[in-house]
Amino acid sequence: MSQHSSLRAVGKTGGKRNVMKRFERVELLKKRGQWKEGDRVTGLRKTKPDA
Repeated sequence: MSQHSSLRAVGKTGGKRNVMKRFERVELLKKRGQWKEGDRVTGLRKTKPDA
């Protein structure tokens, strides 16, 4: 039985993700200077990735 095309892994096609993981958001905030050591990792501000 073949697999439906919508269920295939995105990694093979190189699709662009529009959602960042929590550690990626923290790294971006650190780079922008909006993150202080000791801040909580829950309830992070919204971030847009650098283009």
